[in-house]
Amino acid sequence: MKYFFIALIILVILAGVWYISTYNSFIALQNKIEEAFSTMDIYLVKRSDLIPNLVNIVKGYTKHESETLEKIVRARQNSVNAKTNEEKIAAAEELSSAVKGFNVLVEDYPELKADTNFLELQRQLTSIEDDIATSRRYYNGVVRQYNTKVQSFPSSIVANSKGFVRQPLFEVSDDSQRENVKVEF
Repeated sequence: MKYFFIALIILVILAGVWYISTYNSFIALQNKIEEAFSTMDIYLVKRSDLIPNLVNIVKGYTKHESETLEKIVRARQNSVNAKTNEEKIAAAEELSSAVKGFNVLVEDYPELKADTNFLELQRQLTSIEDDIATSRRYYNGVVRQYNTKVQSFPSSIVANSKGFVRQPLFEVSDDSQRENVKVEF
């Protein structure tokens, strides 16, 4: 009987250690998600700050292309006003789509493509878009790891008891973003 109680105490201690360890791993993953999103958010803000400069340069060359430029300005404003991660993700997707249309517009104006200010801003935008893509991949990797842990047994026991829920991936939800850009000369 004495060995039974010792075994039971050891089992309870092991279960407690496992529970605490699993809980701490959820906290660590949540912190990684927040860090990953924060990094991506920095690049999204940089892109948002760069867009008005590009739009102003393009306005001088393309006075009759106001619809495309207004779409970009509206998408940028939605990006700035987004509060939650889900709103920021949706706004970033909208802005990416608008920038894609903007790049198609630029192809129609050879004199604009030769403007050094425009070329530098476009280079910066391309660099920021690459940074966003890289940080999006990292964010999605951390979220995938977290979501797997939330759904996997036995860690799902801790997840359910402590309120850990699945997090959204930063995905392209607009089918038009999956299509190739049409450039006509």
